[in-house]
Amino acid sequence: MTRTARWAATLPAAVTATTALTAAPAYAETYSAYLRTAVSNLPVATEVRTGYDRSLFPHWIDADGDGCNTRNEVLIAEATTKPSVGFGCSLSGGRWYSYYDNAYWTVTSDLDIDHMVPLAEAWDSGARNWTTSRRQAFANDLGDSRPLVAVTDNVNQAKGDQDPATWMPPYSSARCRYINEWVATKIRWRLTVDASEKNALTSWANSCPNVTITVVRAF
Repeated sequence: MTRTARWAATLPAAVTATTALTAAPAYAETYSAYLRTAVSNLPVATEVRTGYDRSLFPHWIDADGDGCNTRNEVLIAEATTKPSVGFGCSLSGGRWYSYYDNAYWTVTSDLDIDHMVPLAEAWDSGARNWTTSRRQAFANDLGDSRPLVAVTDNVNQAKGDQDPATWMPPYSSARCRYINEWVATKIRWRLTVDASEKNALTSWANSCPNVTITVVRAF
């Protein structure tokens, strides 16, 4: 399975904010607003970490049974040079761009698949009330180009479970795109923000191009 919108890593920030989404059920709700309006509409709530465990978000599944799990699906779709796909979905000969730090890689082990909104942050922001199947869907979201992104492994590890109030990509030109994609993911999954996160998003939105954020709700 390949997501038609995963070419965003090679596009300008203003374009990626409005990247076309993959097919969604006819009943799915579409949200569209300018970035600053979208940020202002994000509901504020206190975050709760109690009970969190990463295993509560089953991830890197092979949803379509083609032999490639979610991690490899993202790598195949995001490659700037397409890899050869071998036995067991082993990937070779590809090239990838990590927009967080403006770096290129040719070895898949140098890349992590980052959950734009980290699993722990999602838990804090509402996912603690979800079913396991919904958390699995979030952790393996191939239905939108923004919730999962291939990035340099140590940059992803530096991000950890932080939100934009405490962490932003080290490559300054990537930051408006990052804000757009963070906001889109929160909206797609109907997640809340805390007060410091809202303040940081508001500040960034006011300094970034006020592009249109279009999101098909996950459910």
